[in-house]
Amino acid sequence: MNRKFRLGLDSILGIIREAHHRSPLLFGIGAGHFLLLLVMLCILPFDARSVMGINPWIKPIKFAFSIALYALTVGWFLKDLPASDRAKRWVTWVVALSMIAEMVLIGLQATRGTTSHFNLSSLLNAAIFGVMGVGILFNTIAIGYATWKFWRSGPGIPSPYLWGIRLGFSIFMVASLEGFVMSGHLSHSIGTADGGPGLPLVNWSTIGGDLRVAHFLGLHSLQILPFLGFLLSSPGLTRRIRKPEYWLWAAALIYGGLVVFLLLQALAGQPVLRTVAW
Repeated sequence: MNRKFRLGLDSILGIIREAHHRSPLLFGIGAGHFLLLLVMLCILPFDARSVMGINPWIKPIKFAFSIALYALTVGWFLKDLPASDRAKRWVTWVVALSMIAEMVLIGLQATRGTTSHFNLSSLLNAAIFGVMGVGILFNTIAIGYATWKFWRSGPGIPSPYLWGIRLGFSIFMVASLEGFVMSGHLSHSIGTADGGPGLPLVNWSTIGGDLRVAHFLGLHSLQILPFLGFLLSSPGLTRRIRKPEYWLWAAALIYGGLVVFLLLQALAGQPVLRTVAW
């Protein structure tokens, strides 16, 4: 039993070392955001303020976790990116700087006790929202470049894993573009105002459409589909499953179809889940 635990621990440490080796900068960004998340969790109970009905640190905490996961994921894939070292460094720095700027500005607005997104209530708030938008635009361009290069690459890595990366990045790009739709709409809610009743923690609206649901699911295709491709690339499965790429394509179609369904549901003003009154 102790041997199994030790092997499991060794595996986890091996993954951490490999993630650091693949991209030290993005590994540092990810680890730093996990530490920041812990700090904000300690601050949260001592702040009695409310912004749009929730504690002002809830949003920065969610973004810290999301950015940490995103930075570690992109850093992991960059080693397999079929591009020059210079291009990889460009993608790395764009992702790193845009995510740092995003987190700093979200944290600043939480400290000030106001919203970070869609906030045009003053010149300062509008400037902050605008800088965040520019940062995300550059990040989207960088990931778009990486997506294009993965689609043009040959089978340098196992085919199911490569297809998982290609399809995961592609759905991620679609979800990123949905973020610009929310910015143009200056709201993530349809049929109701932002800040109404929502599901625990995620705060997705329970009385109207919420564009964040499809956005969230689409962005995390960046982790889910490549991981599925990695599993389908294992020797044990490739010996038992013919054309594992077909299984991956089927999973991607189901996943992408769910993202589209949730987007259409939100645009129709329907909540993903309704609050049940007893």
